[in-house]
Amino acid sequence: MSSLNSLYLKLDTLETLVKTLKAKNEKGIGITLSINDDVNDYDQNISAFVSQTKEQREAGAKRFYVGNGKTFWTDGKITVAKKKEVHNALPVQNNSNDGVDDLPF
Repeated sequence: MSSLNSLYLKLDTLETLVKTLKAKNEKGIGITLSINDDVNDYDQNISAFVSQTKEQREAGAKRFYVGNGKTFWTDGKITVAKKKEVHNALPVQNNSNDGVDDLPF
């Protein structure tokens, strides 16, 4: 159960991410990858965007896309990763604007 994938992020997108993280005084950011069965016009089947909370998704918040890519190898048996222990979970991302309105996410 494995695959190899490539993801391309533009320099200006990386700079926007870093600028926003610094403005929010964050240590990192969650990125969600969407892997589709079909490819787009550029032979890509992966899109990456800043992870959203359930509340943001339910409110219809616009996604901030950071990159695209493709799967270039798979054994055809991808499964959902199982959690080992709760204390290994990633910290919840704080998405409050703290008064900064011009940030993309």
